Amino acid sequence: MSRLQQVTVLGATGSIGLSTLDVIARHPERYQVFALTGFSRLSELLALCVRHLPQFAVVPDTVAARGLQDDLRAAGLSTQVLVGEQGLCQVSADPAVDTVVAAIVGAAGLRPTLAAVDAGKKILLANKEALVMSGTLFMQAVRKSGAVLLPLDSEHNAIFQCMPGDFARGLSQVGVRRILLTASGGPFRQTPLAELEHVSPDQACAHPNWSMGRKISVDSASMMNKGLELIEACWLFDARPEQVEVVIHPQSVIHSLVDYVDGSVLAQLGNPDMRTPIANALAWPERIDSGVAPLDLFAIARLDFEAPDEQRFPCLRLAREAAEVGSSAPAMLNAANEVAVAAFLERRIRFPQIASIIDDVLNLEPVVAVNDLGAVFEADAKARGLAEQWLKRHAR
Repeated sequence: MSRLQQVTVLGATGSIGLSTLDVIARHPERYQVFALTGFSRLSELLALCVRHLPQFAVVPDTVAARGLQDDLRAAGLSTQVLVGEQGLCQVSADPAVDTVVAAIVGAAGLRPTLAAVDAGKKILLANKEALVMSGTLFMQAVRKSGAVLLPLDSEHNAIFQCMPGDFARGLSQVGVRRILLTASGGPFRQTPLAELEHVSPDQACAHPNWSMGRKISVDSASMMNKGLELIEACWLFDARPEQVEVVIHPQSVIHSLVDYVDGSVLAQLGNPDMRTPIANALAWPERIDSGVAPLDLFAIARLDFEAPDEQRFPCLRLAREAAEVGSSAPAMLNAANEVAVAAFLERRIRFPQIASIIDDVLNLEPVVAVNDLGAVFEADAKARGLAEQWLKRHAR
């Protein structure tokens, strides 16, 4: 019998983390949870530890660590609690770990994901910000360490499934003309533009097809999520921005497509359930049961497509421009967006002002080369500072 694969789940209490643990629980003969990490939902993290019995749990601070450690002991568990970024990096790089699921939202996931890369792990990447912020450095580290990088975003996983196995030779070398990145259009696809001034955070988080965290739900509503995915696709598949076309597909059944020079277009279809790409990446190159229901084409009946309206979705335009400029621009884009989305969720700004903040930050701060991680975090910090200054001037 083969050894159980040891899995660290970064961001275990989020939607990706919970879906991952659901798939793992279906295959106890294959996988064992090594470590779970959480940020604010500590009671949920405790429940997950009781169920999955990890060796380690990681929380943000010592106060939370003491509380969780006491609760774990009371439950009769030997799980050891670690703290902060150092703890995240430790459970990502531990020699016993085979696979790291990188599902921490935002810039906070960059260092632990890179720790997994440097340690040569199999990385299931859901934290798109890691590539957006530090694409060149990240991919250099992957090549140097021999880490296996598999995308968990439903779109990038779909592209991965539709690509030839040797796509790393270059898209032109393997006959790929372009990547078609699908987007649902989110909850505001047909909302009159004038009404976007008055939409609430709850409306922005009411995604028509997917169940996601609040930050990523707002990104989906603004289509910044698709912009970040465009940048990520360029790094994952060594594509130029003009080789990645965004297509609105409201049903979220076709998760993305690859267009070949001979006229063939390969698509990956499935129900909108993250357990499909998670199972694909966990078991790759094998296939395992994910728990997802079979796709019923007769129930779906139709598949629609439309071009994105950049007047409605200016964040998509800003992301494409940042991808074209490169260097520090994507890191600044991501940082300004994180600040802006947090302000919108706190009802400090209106929905259209998310794009306004990002646009102003990108115009105020010059783009610089990012030759090391310090430069990435410096660009990130400067953009956050400028975004906070914008909020002081304009927030209601």
